[in-house]
Amino acid sequence: MNRYTIQGTGPIQFSPGNELEEIFQNIRTILSTPKGSVPLDRDFGIDLSYLDSPTPVAEAKLTTEIIAAVKRYETRVSVTAISFTGDMDGKLKPVVEVRINGTE
Repeated sequence: MNRYTIQGTGPIQFSPGNELEEIFQNIRTILSTPKGSVPLDRDFGIDLSYLDSPTPVAEAKLTTEIIAAVKRYETRVSVTAISFTGDMDGKLKPVVEVRINGTE
């Protein structure tokens, strides 16, 4: 089974080299867009209203948001795992593992 880890951001490619790059870019876009900021689709992105919550609460709510948003907006993958990295400033960075649907 092919699993891929998505972490961080990267430059936008208007013509990705292949479908895998397109999928990864789409997921990074979903994860880096605050919900409510896209004029014609206010549900696109991730709700960031709880980021000032205690870390365990923020991680749990962010996990739920990531799974729901990826399931809705990038149907070619399934989220298989989410972990978080952080720094001393309290910044949470999700590390998302996905499986391409239809591959075993």
